[in-house]
Amino acid sequence: MKNRTLMITTAFALLLSASGSFAQSTATATATATIVTPISLTKTVDMNFGNVAVQTGTGGTVLMTPAGVRSVTGGVTLPATAGTVSAASFTVNGQGVYTYAITLPSTATTLTSGANTMTANTFTSTPSATGVLTAGTQTLTVGATLNVAAAQAAGVYVSGTPFSVTVNYN
Repeated sequence: MKNRTLMITTAFALLLSASGSFAQSTATATATATIVTPISLTKTVDMNFGNVAVQTGTGGTVLMTPAGVRSVTGGVTLPATAGTVSAASFTVNGQGVYTYAITLPSTATTLTSGANTMTANTFTSTPSATGVLTAGTQTLTVGATLNVAAAQAAGVYVSGTPFSVTVNYN
């Protein structure tokens, strides 16, 4: 009986010491952070739809692609003397090989000449939704659709409030 009590006591002591040695464990880790170059967007060229003519009684549109190519619908024509034609152009700078999201205006911008107005909307860009900062820079071009009313009054139309383009790292 003494041996049995001794064996039970020894077993119990071993059990307590074994469970006590595994009740707590510690490990370590390091913390790191990487500061990346802030993303920036700089306008290099304003959008210019160039010279546009409209037939009396029939409005239409001028579509400016991000490549600066124009096409028309409805009663709008493009005179032989195009004037200055350009899609808007921006330079995106930031951390090399990072990707970024492009946010274009979701509402129309109003162009005015005195009391007369037109709107530009349906903005598109190249690259379209996401760009890549190869070597830390990329050119972003933006086109839009100009809505010309029937018998739109002659004049130089300028947007009173510039449209905004936003870029943000993905």
